[in-house]
Amino acid sequence: MEAFIEALGWITLVLLVVVGLMAGWGASAVTGGRHLPRNLLVGVVTALALPLLLVVAGIGALAASGLLMVLVVAAIGTVIVLVLVELLFD
Repeated sequence: MEAFIEALGWITLVLLVVVGLMAGWGASAVTGGRHLPRNLLVGVVTALALPLLLVVAGIGALAASGLLMVLVVAAIGTVIVLVLVELLFD
């Protein structure tokens, strides 16, 4: 796990935060601007946690696929989680 985090580096972590913020902002824009802080928080937490959870689940090829694949997987996962949060809490 430490090797995966070390391989990601700080730039990837910053890019994951940006992906999460963009997904959270987009979710708020789609829903009419409601729950912006919640969506931003869920977006960032999901974008940061999803690559780590996939490594724990045994999908280690994610890191080998490169930075773009990590960001794409984080973006798709974040959108899915934001849709679920919106359905459950609204």
